[in-house]
Amino acid sequence: MRSVIQNILVNIAKKRTKSSGSVYQNQKSVLLLAQSLQVDLKHLLKESFFIVIGVFSAGFGLKGFLLPNKFIDGGATGISLLLENLTSISLGVLLVLVNIPFIVLGIKTLNLRFAIKSILAITFLAFVVHFIEYPLITQDKLLIAVFGGFFLGLGIGMAIRGGSVIDGTEVLAIFLSRKLSMTIGDVLLVINIIIFSFGAYILSLETALYAILTYLAAAKTVDFVVDGVEEYIGVTIISE
Repeated sequence: MRSVIQNILVNIAKKRTKSSGSVYQNQKSVLLLAQSLQVDLKHLLKESFFIVIGVFSAGFGLKGFLLPNKFIDGGATGISLLLENLTSISLGVLLVLVNIPFIVLGIKTLNLRFAIKSILAITFLAFVVHFIEYPLITQDKLLIAVFGGFFLGLGIGMAIRGGSVIDGTEVLAIFLSRKLSMTIGDVLLVINIIIFSFGAYILSLETALYAILTYLAAAKTVDFVVDGVEEYIGVTIISE
């Protein structure tokens, strides 16, 4: 299988270098270009793997824990969950609609490649939430908040490692942090305080308090997935 893929990459490289230079130069260019394409393909497959795992993990956190028990989270996901409680629109559709403005902002703030991958990841998450049935794990509110946040955070973190987001408020936080004298974390905190305040008003104060716990569990999990392994290795090297 690997040799078949390598042959395909070499043929693509030959087509790209067909009309330039001597035979020797062309052969050298073909090999270099084929190696470059192979690296790009590996990188793409790795990113896609992270995004797919992230989407299924986030879907499990939402449908296995939060959604059946009327819990919410912060960010665009929290906004979508609130709107799902207020309207008859399905969560899958709301996830796409709520995130669209943030992704458009991401094209200007970050880059087009990031925006395209994020659109695909969010659309895939909407598909998973709408069509895939997850088992209801527990009705214990503390477990729902902690593990719902954990799996949602795991999904967000894996998507970030894949070069995309499945919650667009991070893009808004990056944009506002460049305009204001605030860090990205501070901006996210303000956004989520607003969301939790609406949650307390629309649902209940108890739900909003559990939402804060869900958010903290998700945030810590995201930090570990994105930075934790590298930080752990760094500490190990220093201690030795």
